[in-house]
Amino acid sequence: MIGMAAVLGVAAAALGMVLTPGPNMMYLVSRTVSQGRRAGFVSLTGVAAGFAVYLAAATAGITAVFGMVPALYLALKLAGAGYLAWLAWKTVRPGGVSAFAPEALPVDPARRLFAMGFVTNLLNPKIAIMYMALIPQFVVPEHGRVWLQSLGLGAVQIAVALTVNSLIVVSAGAVAGFLAGRPLWLRAQRLVTGTVLGAMAALVATDRARPLPV
Repeated sequence: MIGMAAVLGVAAAALGMVLTPGPNMMYLVSRTVSQGRRAGFVSLTGVAAGFAVYLAAATAGITAVFGMVPALYLALKLAGAGYLAWLAWKTVRPGGVSAFAPEALPVDPARRLFAMGFVTNLLNPKIAIMYMALIPQFVVPEHGRVWLQSLGLGAVQIAVALTVNSLIVVSAGAVAGFLAGRPLWLRAQRLVTGTVLGAMAALVATDRARPLPV
């Protein structure tokens, strides 16, 4: 059985992750603003497929390899922290970019939109850290089958992420239009985003938690 505390903990972590601009949000917003909501939702199906791959890996116990080989987990953690720090700097530096001020992109067919959403999510360090480090901390072997708990908690993460990302696709155009005419708001959004990304990078780099065996 999965305890309510575990469900709420994973839901809160997933919400924090999905609300912090990263590769998924930037790609979805860019595609939605450049090509419309339909393109945004097609891209989101690719993101969902990426989540499914991580969920399958966690349920099958593949992520337990990182618990048995600490050096691999350390490398992943530092790489993820470095990437988040780079995103933070890219956002707050002079002339930096906002997730809601994307560059114009060429029109792509649905198949490419799906593939790019899938690859973007699959290579997203925030999602890798979620499944390999955060979710395992809420799994309690004494509460039953570990793989079943991993499956259930992963489903919670996916439900939260897809719900929020759907709202992002629906509102991306309106938010981008609002911020485009208000440079001070856009600058404030960049500052807040960069600060949160930097804080996440520091937390990931200094976290001493290790993935649990699955």
